[in-house]
Amino acid sequence: MKNFIFISPNFPTNYWIFCRELKNNGINVLGIGDQPYDELSDELKRSLNEYYKVGSLENYEEVYRGVAFLIFKHGKIDWLESNNEYWLERDARLRTEFHITSGFQVEDMPRIKYKSKMKEYYQKAGIPTARYHLVDNLDGCKKFIEEVSYPVVAKPDNGVGASHTFKLNSDAELATFFEAMLPGVSYIMEEFIDGEVCSYDAVIDSNGEPMFETGNVTPYSIMDIVNNAGNLVYYIVKTLSSDVRDAGRKTVKSFGVKSRFIHFEFFRLLKAHKGLGKKGDVIALEVNMRPCGGFTPDMINFSHSTNIYKIWADMIAFDHSTIPTGKSQFCAYAGRRDGKNFALSHEEILEKYNGCLKMVERIPDVLSGAMGNQMYVAAFRSRTKMAAFYNDVLGYKEDTEDTDTEDTEND
Repeated sequence: MKNFIFISPNFPTNYWIFCRELKNNGINVLGIGDQPYDELSDELKRSLNEYYKVGSLENYEEVYRGVAFLIFKHGKIDWLESNNEYWLERDARLRTEFHITSGFQVEDMPRIKYKSKMKEYYQKAGIPTARYHLVDNLDGCKKFIEEVSYPVVAKPDNGVGASHTFKLNSDAELATFFEAMLPGVSYIMEEFIDGEVCSYDAVIDSNGEPMFETGNVTPYSIMDIVNNAGNLVYYIVKTLSSDVRDAGRKTVKSFGVKSRFIHFEFFRLLKAHKGLGKKGDVIALEVNMRPCGGFTPDMINFSHSTNIYKIWADMIAFDHSTIPTGKSQFCAYAGRRDGKNFALSHEEILEKYNGCLKMVERIPDVLSGAMGNQMYVAAFRSRTKMAAFYNDVLGYKEDTEDTDTEDTEND
């Protein structure tokens, strides 16, 4: 029996399903977390073979002792994962120190965590990337900006999500950025790309081949959503475009990815960009060597009539999938921000889209900066119906635009 240590199996809350599928596949599922056992959901309790509580997951020595205890009790550990971007480096350190060879090691971290290092591997794959400059001083940044022009984007070279990301439009904003930089943090500055974010989400087997592939599209920048307290819109595609699939597979090979659930991000250019490509071309953004965040795995299930948690667990247990995918459709996420004057009330949305809604939940405060405060997930066979849903859920009372259009079956 394989032993799988899942660190923080209670977050996100939907990951109990992955634990269940692992256990159903004959895996010994061992949890380590800082939430008291009695506070875990009943579903998660039933899906774990054992749970080791630590005082804080931030305390490496406590987590280290937890892994050591589980090895003493259960023997060799085959897998150790948190599936969380925040803990990737800690996961790698634990794998390295306990000789768990099924995932990334400490030596792998620079190329998968530092945005500047990622670019080297994108280039090996033949995928264009935005020009960049490692932030040094004001004069060095101004020289870079003279080359690429404003606006530019500055963010931590090793960062999670859109945290502490700045879009700079002038010398005055550049000076403000230097005052706001976090001490001891390395920043990367890139030319601004006018594009929508599209992703390649896949479960990759031990040979580096995809067992399952899909993707999502975020029409608006997460950076702008976080910085401007905006609403969030993204959707799972009905059919993965061939250029994103090709870019995703090339990136998998370049980074040497094996036995992982991944989330790679690309820009699709909204207009021609000198040195990068023409309107509609796909260029690299960043790699995430973990599953797509939040409720996206559930949205994948709704979109493709499947169980991505089962496919993921099958990769761990068998290195191949044991279930098929069904008929596909778009699956849309709309995250509303509290305090805005929306045209439709919560109750009106529930009534109008009762047959399409798949999930309706309040977002925890820790995630609301990027995801909104109130979320709605709905599935649609056509792009036109999905667009009408977004207009209804996110439209403000002052909006008068007519959204009734002839429905078509679009990919």
